[in-house]
Amino acid sequence: MIAAHRPVQRPPDARLLVADSCGRITHAPRSQLVDFLRRGDLVIANDAATLPASLHGVHLPSGADIEVRLAGWSRGRDRGDGRFAPDIHLFTAVAFGAGDFHTRTEDRALPPPLAPGDRVAFGSAADVDRTQVAGHHEGALVATIEALLDHPRLVRVRFGGSARHVWAGLARYGRPIQYAHVNTPLATWDVWTPIASLPAAFEPPSAGFALDWRSIGLMREREIGFATITLAAGISSTGDPALDQRLPFDEPYRVPATTAAAISRARAEGRRIIAVGTTVVRGLEHAAALDGVVHPGEGIADQRIGPGSRLRIVDALLSGTHEPGGSHYQILRAFFGDLALAGVDAALDALGYRTHEFGDSVLIERIPGAGADSQREDCIAPAA
Repeated sequence: MIAAHRPVQRPPDARLLVADSCGRITHAPRSQLVDFLRRGDLVIANDAATLPASLHGVHLPSGADIEVRLAGWSRGRDRGDGRFAPDIHLFTAVAFGAGDFHTRTEDRALPPPLAPGDRVAFGSAADVDRTQVAGHHEGALVATIEALLDHPRLVRVRFGGSARHVWAGLARYGRPIQYAHVNTPLATWDVWTPIASLPAAFEPPSAGFALDWRSIGLMREREIGFATITLAAGISSTGDPALDQRLPFDEPYRVPATTAAAISRARAEGRRIIAVGTTVVRGLEHAAALDGVVHPGEGIADQRIGPGSRLRIVDALLSGTHEPGGSHYQILRAFFGDLALAGVDAALDALGYRTHEFGDSVLIERIPGAGADSQREDCIAPAA
């Protein structure tokens, strides 16, 4: 596969690989996505808007440059009932030394040595200088390292000032998290899907880039349902293999009552549930973990989904293309056995599909009982 390097959400030449539950593969323009859905399907997308979660600033104790990438909402306001209210002041974050997205994440320098109580200032040079002298929060956005989380890059940070000040500081000084495969700076509108709502995600729920209001309208015309959840999609890479093994971090989500009711009706009538993105799979399957029913309300998706997982809700997945080894790819293994998934990978490679968030897409229907070698006995041999 080829890395997509242009920040265009819906390029006219975007492609779609469709793999059905027999492992049969079809190639089509992604603009024909709705043609591969069925009357009665229920499509669920993640409507989280993406925060400007990359902040460049100064580590005040050392004077060294630092980049802090917000990576997860802290559990600072866990209400004790399994639900979660995100706190705009408190985040899990990944820290880097001097540099920017032009350098591959895995090649970025470590941050300066960090310790609890250290302060980091983000803002203009003048704002940061005033903060160093006076210690106030006016102008610059200031965060305190509250805890180190068992890795030199991973910390919990707390922003000072009012919630309004923090939101304003993120908007003024933050940028979208970006990786070296996209060679031009990203703007906020590059990472918001067409259905973006509450700012909750740290990287875009990019499977939703394939949607637009025309395709959603076409679904309605064809009696295909559409609903949303909000899940705080986390980061996809930290640049460190050991830390990447911890991904995905815990992700708060909310399932509206209307979405939960629509899922209940679809399941009762034997209709398919189509997840737009791995974040939706994670949220819905967590919401149904207790009794197989997607309940409305809030929760924290803290489970890992992979080849040993039993999917109870989602029947098919619309996703970007993912390279083997990452946490997103592990979720694909819950839909397809490894042998069938290897066929999908080979087809993607052979035709030069584009990967990463602005790349092409796959629509994969779950093989019942997917495991390492699973394949439906009633299917003919998969076609390449």
